[in-house]
Amino acid sequence: MSTQLFHHALYIVEHACKGCTHCMKRCPTQAIRIAKGKARIDNGLCIECGQCMAVCPNNAIAIEQDSLSQLESYTTRVAIVPAVFFAQFDDSVTLGQIITTLYALGFTHLYLAETGVDILTVLEAKDQSSSLPLISNFCPSVQRLIQVRFPLLVGNLSTLRSPAQVTAMFARSELKTLADGLGVFYFSPCAAKIAQFKTEGSEEHRLFDGIINFDTAYNLVCAYLAKHKEAVQEETRAFSFPVCTRKALRWSLVKGQSSNHSGRCLAVDEMHNVIEFLEILEDQQDTNLQFLELDACAEGCVGGILTVRNRFLATERLRHWSSTVPKQLDQNLCERILRHKSAFYKNLNLEPAAPLEVLGLDTDHAKALQKLRKAERILAALPGIDCGLCGSPSCKALAEDIAKSQASIRQCVVLKLKSAKDLNSLARIWGERSIAADGLKDDQA
Repeated sequence: MSTQLFHHALYIVEHACKGCTHCMKRCPTQAIRIAKGKARIDNGLCIECGQCMAVCPNNAIAIEQDSLSQLESYTTRVAIVPAVFFAQFDDSVTLGQIITTLYALGFTHLYLAETGVDILTVLEAKDQSSSLPLISNFCPSVQRLIQVRFPLLVGNLSTLRSPAQVTAMFARSELKTLADGLGVFYFSPCAAKIAQFKTEGSEEHRLFDGIINFDTAYNLVCAYLAKHKEAVQEETRAFSFPVCTRKALRWSLVKGQSSNHSGRCLAVDEMHNVIEFLEILEDQQDTNLQFLELDACAEGCVGGILTVRNRFLATERLRHWSSTVPKQLDQNLCERILRHKSAFYKNLNLEPAAPLEVLGLDTDHAKALQKLRKAERILAALPGIDCGLCGSPSCKALAEDIAKSQASIRQCVVLKLKSAKDLNSLARIWGERSIAADGLKDDQA
């Protein structure tokens, strides 16, 4: 997916943004700047983790979403739904009621996304990446973080397909006689998966015809149940693939993946914790770890930005549900998977991810070195208090922006308050035209 133009699902709601800097200070990749009182997202640096949206007090950051009306374009409508979605409801709403409601909303087939975990197990899929520690590619936000900020670790990323991809392939194989009117849709708990699925040329874009946000689907289910709960209670339907195993249901929770790998494994959740650990890993390659499970969201996918329920309560319901399912699939279900083995032949691993060169000061190494030295000199002149009033997340970020001619040293409020004259002197040093006391440039005063 590294060669495609990456699609971005997060966007700024201009009229609601007050330039408060909450998002800028929270962003783990420093992808946000404040310009003319409004937040701006650098698409090259954004990894779609949703941290900015989580802390925005003005609802000024939103995620694009598709309408459910897209279902009308297809006669066979398949939903690939993560188990986390069902954990968004409290115990008063049964699993059967949620499933029946989703059918009533227009879907003809429902598959748990985690069914892909069992399919990979039955097919004895092997990861082609050999670098250790192997880093899970399950979280697209973490994968993009590594491509952007930790390029030396890209070779450690798993190449095995995600469970949702595998489930979509299986569903298409099972329903190939209905291929003409077949549409496959994914329910997403976060912005990163939406961005990944909508990036043209990506495997997700090829396998899925649409994507539905968790919160939208949740509201639709609740609204339907409020009107038709008695009718839903009388008719309970099931998944198209009736059951998945305990380990599959827990896959999207913290330690859901690492607990099923042999050798020494580690699970790290929440983006800032992930970054801290990756910095350690990049400096100390020899960790004796065989597998790393890294989740951008706290507690895993239950903490996704589009989830609606407290992540701890959602985790408890999902764990309780997992305790009611078998540890292994029965023979009939295994044989059902094996009948479609040819659909996965030599197709369970993806092309290795590639680094994305977006963090450098310049693509030309000589110019980059010059700009680095310039940024260091500018940084030495800045106050170093990282107040954010300039519209950059830190003094270092402002210095680099100035070196790249994307900002002005006059944006530093602290220097401006100290001495406007000294600020003009510094501006001339960095090649900017000074401004006189009345706001005109020197040659206009």
